[in-house]
Amino acid sequence: MNLSERRELNNGFGEALSRAFELVVTPAIFGVAGYFLDRALGVVPLFTLVFSLFVLGYEFWKFWRLYEADMVRHEQSLPGRARLQNPPNVQAAGASSPTALVAVPPGDRT
Repeated sequence: MNLSERRELNNGFGEALSRAFELVVTPAIFGVAGYFLDRALGVVPLFTLVFSLFVLGYEFWKFWRLYEADMVRHEQSLPGRARLQNPPNVQAAGASSPTALVAVPPGDRT
């Protein structure tokens, strides 16, 4: 394993650890804030659950958007980028979708 591969692997581990930490700690912080608000207002489980679940949903949404952006960036970096085409034999083969994903060489733009 050369130095650039090792660096990429370590960056991947670090990014995964930071995302896991963010996924656990951020809802916990908002849950504690909701608990203190609940105790002050006398409605103990309400704001704790609302704040925690809202932040957890936001974290999942954010991670999904980051994943999609990473995949688009990865697909664009590939030498033979894939793109949608409508081959003539798709309907004859009984496919439910009129489009198919085919690899197109970088120089071919037809």
